[in-house]
Amino acid sequence: MLQNWLKPLPKSIPDYARKGTNESLGQQIVFFQKDLPDLKKVKIALIGTDEASANAVRMALYGYAAPFTDGAIADLGNLRKADTTQLVSVIYELITGKIVPVLIGGSNDLARAQFLAYQEAKAVVNWTSIDEVFRFMTTLEPLVDIGHPMLFHYALIGSQAHLMPPSVQKMLEKNNFEVYRLGRSRTALEETEPILRDADLLSFHLNALKNCEAPGVHNPSVSGFFLEEACQLTRYAGMSDKLTSFGVYGLESAKDINGVTAQSSAQLIWYFLDGFFNRKGDYPVSFKGLTEYVVDMPEFNYQLTFWKSTFTGRWWLQVPIDIKRKHQRHRLIPCSFQDYQAACRQELPDRFFRAFKRY
Repeated sequence: MLQNWLKPLPKSIPDYARKGTNESLGQQIVFFQKDLPDLKKVKIALIGTDEASANAVRMALYGYAAPFTDGAIADLGNLRKADTTQLVSVIYELITGKIVPVLIGGSNDLARAQFLAYQEAKAVVNWTSIDEVFRFMTTLEPLVDIGHPMLFHYALIGSQAHLMPPSVQKMLEKNNFEVYRLGRSRTALEETEPILRDADLLSFHLNALKNCEAPGVHNPSVSGFFLEEACQLTRYAGMSDKLTSFGVYGLESAKDINGVTAQSSAQLIWYFLDGFFNRKGDYPVSFKGLTEYVVDMPEFNYQLTFWKSTFTGRWWLQVPIDIKRKHQRHRLIPCSFQDYQAACRQELPDRFFRAFKRY
């Protein structure tokens, strides 16, 4: 079915990729040219949602080093038409086949299609965006303001207060969603890791970067993440056993000075791949391999149960209330050692209160 929605790559892309050294990423990838490649061993599928932008990113990405699994990444070409219906179908086909789609280029609004694919899969999901602003007030308002049944949680990382209308801030708070402002995120980047570990899908909007890192976007900003910081965020996301799709949006190749934004996009994707191929498999489908830590909270008249992976040292908080069957996969909230320490001091972070309210 995929070939109905995707068109093969132009010959110039695979030819360029194969000119690299034996240790370059272009040598490891299988390409969709005349026929769709065998996807049995494929774990990651690259999809261009805007052909010109995606091809520019590919030209940068395929020259990078490749300490990954040979043949586990497929480039499935570009969408025949960059619209929501086709993209939803492609993403749904891949995630139900246990392949993680990586979406390259295209309008920021296509992130909505990334979410809607999970609606097709009948999954209750957590969505995280890295962006300077909540940009879906018009298109997503029905999804969040009245509580879309498939959207369990939404988190925004890197927001800039001067761009966030108070009404939007209140709407997000009303739904117990999370907003991590740019300054907070940059000051303690490691504290974003639990948020990204809890996401089912990540949309990265290039406006979240400083304009020196991403000039080829609509209305670039003087403030934002440096590329090194953003690459750490995408690596965190790649390492999440829970995350099943990733999109990089907003690149306008006609505005991209010296291909800087395409190179930045390529690095974001590379570090996502680096995280993905270093996944530790410690997402708790059971409590095996976890050490239990119980903290009495007399002020709230209950106990909190934390779990620590003996394999990776990562932490989770168990939801201290009965939850519905459809929410079972969200019963453990990723957290940090600092969160555990705060609970020991009888301090409960606000994000835990919001998380409990969501149930």
